[in-house]
Amino acid sequence: MIKGILGKKLGMSQIFNENGEIVPVTLIQTGPCFVIQKKLKDRDGYDAIQLGFEPKKESRVNQPLKGHLNKAGKGYFYHLREMQCDDMESVEVGQEIKASDIFEKGEKIKITGTSKGKGFAGVTRRHGFGGLPASHGSLIHRATGSIGCSADPSKVIKGKRMPGQLGNKRVTTKGLEVVDVMADENVIAIKGAVPGAKGQVVVLKKQGV
Repeated sequence: MIKGILGKKLGMSQIFNENGEIVPVTLIQTGPCFVIQKKLKDRDGYDAIQLGFEPKKESRVNQPLKGHLNKAGKGYFYHLREMQCDDMESVEVGQEIKASDIFEKGEKIKITGTSKGKGFAGVTRRHGFGGLPASHGSLIHRATGSIGCSADPSKVIKGKRMPGQLGNKRVTTKGLEVVDVMADENVIAIKGAVPGAKGQVVVLKKQGV
């Protein structure tokens, strides 16, 4: 069995569960993905499946990549990712993979995506610093404050929390519950929020992989 699949975040919605309670969900368009290549332990050193997701025009593909994708005979794709697989013999090159083949309702999974980029931010917003005094004539309120030591070690310690880029990082959220798998539309509903903005490509994997 393949351990994961690629998808595109469609946005958030809400559905009613069996108890009539409203559950906030993130809708993800999962595929269809196609098996582009099989990597075998005897030949490549490990077992894995390469999946292709989101169709791409032939005119946008260079010759080396075109030759690679032509072996599967399923067209050209924007995104290629490798996934772990338990049973390599059950998967064939060119095979279509859907979310309903991997995940089921009520299962816990993990999702990896690129978080929303929020630009340059100070320490108050980026790290939650409390700030400096707001009264008694203080003219500095949201600054970092002292960042270094005196004579020893006379340097800024590596990893010091400083102003900088907020967001736009690869983030993995674990323990997300699959609320529903809509096999006909290739859409999967995940309880709660998922990293990334609308239209962002995410990787869905089984918990523990």
